[in-house]
Amino acid sequence: MTITVLYFASFQETAGMDSETMERPASLTALYENLKKKYQFKFQLAHIRVAVDGVFVSWQHEVNDGSEVAFIPPVSGG
Repeated sequence: MTITVLYFASFQETAGMDSETMERPASLTALYENLKKKYQFKFQLAHIRVAVDGVFVSWQHEVNDGSEVAFIPPVSGG
């Protein structure tokens, strides 16, 4: 069972790709923590948003097989 992780903004730059396919995680928190270690992402959970299948969700949201998960870092503009 797999999911697709989508990377945007600084996550895309740090990971060096815009998406990747991986095994479905036990939780969104576990997924982010594993990716944070793998790519040295600098943001803590409290500072980013997570979306599943195009909808912002809580960190407790269940991820289904085939879902798209996106982590949205904080952005600033002017």
